[in-house]
Amino acid sequence: MGRDWNGKDKIVKHAALLLPLALAFAPYCATAATDAKTKAPPEAQIPFANHGGVWNWTEGDDDRTIYFEDRSRQWYKATLFAPAVDLPFSQGIRIDAGPGGTLDKWGAIYIGRQRYPFTSFEKVAGPPVRAKNAKADKAAKDAKDAPAKAN
Repeated sequence: MGRDWNGKDKIVKHAALLLPLALAFAPYCATAATDAKTKAPPEAQIPFANHGGVWNWTEGDDDRTIYFEDRSRQWYKATLFAPAVDLPFSQGIRIDAGPGGTLDKWGAIYIGRQRYPFTSFEKVAGPPVRAKNAKADKAAKDAKDAPAKAN
């Protein structure tokens, strides 16, 4: 009345064959998991965007960029999937924040009837200074310094 050990012997043989293979790939798996953790920045999002979460918005330098400011005065940059030629001339936009009301990389804007989905949505320090404002500031500074140079 002996026990049947044939099934357990096969398991031990297979484990003995797979153990060196598993040990050989262990360092690669550990570095891949570490790289995935270190490279993934936190996803930018504006909660309650459809209920006052977005405080302000402005267009970027091109027709594919728009900047949003949330209630806590943090700025976000959204890159549009397609160029929005009406963006520089629009007085208002509609925000498509999805069913959860959170504006993130899956969001979109409407200009008129046209929907423009985002390709990226990231937190930034603020919108860039516009070139025409920089020229006006330089002209004002030059005008201010001109009387000092004449004396």
